[in-house]
Amino acid sequence: MIEILIAHYGDEGQLHEAVTSVLTQSDPRWRLRIVDDSPTESVGSWASGLPAEQVVYEANPIRLGVAGNLQRCLAHASCEWVVFLGCDDLLHADYVARMHSLIESFPQATVILPGVEIIDGAGAPHLPTTDRVKRLLNPVGTSPVLLSGEPLLAGLMRGNWTYFPAMAWRRRTIAETGFRQDLPTTLDLALLAEVILGGGELLVDPRPVFSYRRHAASASSVTAANSERFVEERRLFEELARNSRAMGWDRADRAARRHLTSRLHAMTLLPRALRRRDGAMSRVLARHTFRR
Repeated sequence: MIEILIAHYGDEGQLHEAVTSVLTQSDPRWRLRIVDDSPTESVGSWASGLPAEQVVYEANPIRLGVAGNLQRCLAHASCEWVVFLGCDDLLHADYVARMHSLIESFPQATVILPGVEIIDGAGAPHLPTTDRVKRLLNPVGTSPVLLSGEPLLAGLMRGNWTYFPAMAWRRRTIAETGFRQDLPTTLDLALLAEVILGGGELLVDPRPVFSYRRHAASASSVTAANSERFVEERRLFEELARNSRAMGWDRADRAARRHLTSRLHAMTLLPRALRRRDGAMSRVLARHTFRR
């Protein structure tokens, strides 16, 4: 059985679409748990009409934030495999069936990443630069492949080509570690790195069974959120470099210290911050881009 967990906040219409994509699965071996971090009367009323035998709806009494709500989802889950479906993403009708097939064929897998298609806010096919880069970095070919150890971690340190909401995780492997509350924007990479350092294996499947929604953002916006993310990324990369050295993984250590695509991302934002004369943001971006 696969438990699909939705840590909800935000757009109700897209939540309905996400839930519908679960309800219409061709394989019935799933459960759905919605943990609502921004509960409203309308969402609660709508959720009460969902099939109670497979769907659980919980409204948080206080707002937990992204990291806290994901941890609550994990803590309340009970199935062997869990998926943290984004509240604006979509499962294809054969997602659960494909996952069960892969679990049976690759029992040693700890985490499974299926093929992913990118859509925009309106649900239309979309492939911005970020996802073009992810495709170039993704090592999968024409058939499923198991990845592990230093080569996998080193590749992710060069650039994170995974899609967290599409991934299925063996629950017992991540239950004790859980989600880092001090890394709200990079907790997915931190969790995956912890699994890899602990000897886990990632199964990557090229067959697309998931639609990831990439919302358009203003090309001119350089926000405080960007600044916080880069500070957080640097802290995580420094930590993973130390952990890699402790494992004797020299390539992963170097890749974490260099974090190439993260630096390139900061470099692309720097000219905009300079044009806006945003000194604080410019310093963060310059430090992330050029500091050794």
